Amino acid sequence: MVEMNDVKARMEKAIEAFKKELSSLRTGRASAALIDGITVDYYGVPTPVAQTAQVSTPDARQLMIKPYDKSILADVERAINEANIGIAPNNDGEVIRLNIPVLTEETRRDLAKNIKGFAENAKVVIRNIRRDANDALKKAEKAGEITEDDLKADSDDVQKLTDDFIKTIEQIATDKDKDIMTM
Repeated sequence: MVEMNDVKARMEKAIEAFKKELSSLRTGRASAALIDGITVDYYGVPTPVAQTAQVSTPDARQLMIKPYDKSILADVERAINEANIGIAPNNDGEVIRLNIPVLTEETRRDLAKNIKGFAENAKVVIRNIRRDANDALKKAEKAGEITEDDLKADSDDVQKLTDDFIKTIEQIATDKDKDIMTM
C-alpha cells in the first residue's frame, strides 16, 4: 500500500537536495554555502571547513574563514584550493579571505545552464518517485488490497503531487536564474 505522506516526504527531500545543489553555485555574492562541500583533514578526520572555522561574510563580495585552531590554517587553504571552486584563497596568517569576483556575462550564461541541468535532474527524481508510487499502487490492486477505483483516485493524487512539485522546481530555478542574470 502506498502512503501519500511518504510520497510527499520523498518529493520534499528531492526539493531540499535541489536547493542545496543550487546554493553551491557561485552567484557573485559571498555565501557560506560556497564552501559547504569542502572538508579539511583535522587530526586525521575529514571534517567540513564550517565545523573547524568561523565563516563570515564581511561584505557582499568576500567570505572570511577564521579557523578555531590556527595550526590548520594552511590545511584549510589547501582544501579550498583542491576543491577547485574557482576562487583563490588569500591567507594573511590569521584568516583566509575568499574574494568573490563579479560574474561575467558568459559565466552567468554557464551558471544558467547549470541551473537548468540541476532542475532537470530534480524533475527526474520526482518522476521516479511518481513511478515507484504508481507501481506500488498497481501491485496493491493486483493483490486485492485496493479496488480499481482506489487505484485511479490514488494515481490521480500522486500525479497532482508530481505536478505541484515540478512547478515548485521550475519556480525555484526561475528565481535563481533571475538572481544570477540581474547582478
